[in-house]
Amino acid sequence: MSQAPWSRPAPTAREQRYDILLGVGMALASVFGTELARGASPTRVDLGIGGVEPYVLGVLIALLLCFRRRWPIPVVLGVAVLFIVIGERTVWAFAGNLATQAAMFMAIYAAVAWARDRRLMKAAVALVFIAMFGWLALNFVKALRNNSIEGPNHALFSPYVSNVVMAVALNALYFFGAYFWGRTSWGIARQQYELEAQATELAAQQEANARRAVIDERLRISRELHDVVAHHISSIGVQAGGARRVMDIDPEAAKNALNVIEESSRSAVNEMRQLLGMLRAADPDLDVSTPDEKAPQAGADRLPALIAEANGLGLEVGFHQIGAVEELPKTVSVSVYRIAQEALSNVRKHSTARSAHLTLRYLGDSVELEVLDDGRPKHAPVGSRLGHVGIRERVGLLGGESEIGPRPVGGFRVRVRIPLDPQNHPLTGGEA
Repeated sequence: MSQAPWSRPAPTAREQRYDILLGVGMALASVFGTELARGASPTRVDLGIGGVEPYVLGVLIALLLCFRRRWPIPVVLGVAVLFIVIGERTVWAFAGNLATQAAMFMAIYAAVAWARDRRLMKAAVALVFIAMFGWLALNFVKALRNNSIEGPNHALFSPYVSNVVMAVALNALYFFGAYFWGRTSWGIARQQYELEAQATELAAQQEANARRAVIDERLRISRELHDVVAHHISSIGVQAGGARRVMDIDPEAAKNALNVIEESSRSAVNEMRQLLGMLRAADPDLDVSTPDEKAPQAGADRLPALIAEANGLGLEVGFHQIGAVEELPKTVSVSVYRIAQEALSNVRKHSTARSAHLTLRYLGDSVELEVLDDGRPKHAPVGSRLGHVGIRERVGLLGGESEIGPRPVGGFRVRVRIPLDPQNHPLTGGEA
């Protein structure tokens, strides 16, 4: 548990209304209890000032509970004072009225459970305990002087000692029980607050991680797109520039045409770099510089090599290809490879499956990739599922559809379908 200072929030309006109802109910119970104690007394009782003193004192000690959570420290001090006054002024009502005993217990509990100044609370409760046990000791001294505690039985201890031990034990259980119950309540409230704060922080971190996964996936796509398009268009620019210098037939027209080709190719490269610049603006901390040369380039034609690599890592992977094989657009081909790579990596890290199956379907106007396994999620460590966020983002940017989740018959499925015609399926923001 965190050791940072913490103050329990003030009671809500509903809790304060409940306290008022409790105080009023206890006041009524105190009147009724005082009347019962009066009727049960074997001797004539003294009703004190105005003939209503025990009733008034009982009502006052109960009504203080209306503020037990709003002002817990003043309440416990006020209840303690009235508790001693009732015990001194109306002994018969004090002994026979359970509402008075309950009020003292509730006041101590509320002070320990709700006081926001813990040092002041401890000082106030210590003062109350000293006063109560001092008052108890004083009463025993008076009883000893008056020899008022006697009995006909000859037990191991004398009647006086027996009464002292029993009274001290009961009072210790009463007062310290209220204290530790209140302390437990305060600890539970603090723990609940910290759990809620941790849940909020985890939710914020999860949201930030999901956003980072989306940005990372877009960055990865942009780099791959830069590699593919920049290479081809740069080659066109070089060839067009060379042709401009050697062509002799209608040199002026050829020169103009080749100038257009050259400028167009350079514009295309600049546009791709602008796309990376947009990602840099979205998150300045990301490194969106052109990556180092990588060989070989990822693509659908390299799926057998990817499967062989997975088999070498202990996962048995089958491969099935459906439909007439056709050359895929480079961005689609790279995405098929990356999705298969991420799906197989998830199987190894987060599933108990020892085998998986990868299917690549050529559907004419689109290509579909499906990765299946028959395992169960590992209980530890639990995956963040950010890989799934990246897959959905990549497929969404290519105008495709994705289905990721457990299979009804057991295991897990990752299935994506990507269109092959970029004109009918423009790049859009993916599902995050």
